[in-house]
Amino acid sequence: MVDRLVEEGYRVTVLDSLAHSVVEPEEYWKGLGEVSFIKCDLRRPRGECLRSFRGAFAVFHFAADPEVRAAYRRPGQQFENNLVATWRVLEASRRAGVEVFVFASSSTVYGDPRELPTPESHPLEPISVYGATKAGGEQLVRTYSLLYGMRGASLRYANIVGPRLRHGVIWDFIAKLRRDPRRLEVLGDGTQRKSYLYVGDAVDATMAVYNKLVQEEAGNYAVYNVGNNDWITVNEIADIVAKVLGLEKVEYVYKPWGREGRGWPGDVKLMLLDIRKITGETGWRPTLTSREAVDLAARHMALEAAGQRGPGPSWR
Repeated sequence: MVDRLVEEGYRVTVLDSLAHSVVEPEEYWKGLGEVSFIKCDLRRPRGECLRSFRGAFAVFHFAADPEVRAAYRRPGQQFENNLVATWRVLEASRRAGVEVFVFASSSTVYGDPRELPTPESHPLEPISVYGATKAGGEQLVRTYSLLYGMRGASLRYANIVGPRLRHGVIWDFIAKLRRDPRRLEVLGDGTQRKSYLYVGDAVDATMAVYNKLVQEEAGNYAVYNVGNNDWITVNEIADIVAKVLGLEKVEYVYKPWGREGRGWPGDVKLMLLDIRKITGETGWRPTLTSREAVDLAARHMALEAAGQRGPGPSWR
């Protein structure tokens, strides 16, 4: 998002604790354009961090702890990182007079969906602490938008993949196969089927919603699914990663959690979002299928794991 905003001529201030950072931001964004970076903990923003909200027109709130598995054992940490931090950012935005607020939510707010593809009208029934904190964050954004006159949106993202990603199934498989090219541990029974979206498509979708919000009246709030039109199994992802790494005859060793073959507590086994609302209202559409997104992401991430960098702007 920073790359894209700078490319379009926006002046951007980045607030990050660097808890999940891949590179030093100042090093990566050097020469990109007008970007300033402030290291701060959004759970307890102070000083320069709080002052940076002054004069901001829009806030894109992506800060979160994304580890669904870890939260099973440390729920309080995710509550602080995802829900408390979201309230702090909203409060700082309110006090600074921010006009547009875009919140990164998640498909996990639906839990195990009763309907596939899953529309935005589906009940919010998360089965993980992560999903619960995202659902709670949505309600905070909605309330602040309606009560204080911000134009807000919550984007329920599918699995977003691409360069600089350091968690999730693709990175997990790459790391494991680099350690042992003949044997791959697969969390779950391999039949989990989900939708994957390349980061460039996710950035385009986010900008499409932002540009729509700019035209809306104060106090408007909307929710959008951001995903793909298809899905892919964990076994298929394993095949793609093995092929990208040039490996053959890899033995898959499955480690399911529970009778349903989930990967871990809180793992949603089937996920496919209904994206007709965002396509109909903004014209945005994904350019890569789930399989193409996973393949391209795996190629970039394999190079990064080997200490190299892929060609061209990595978010595209």
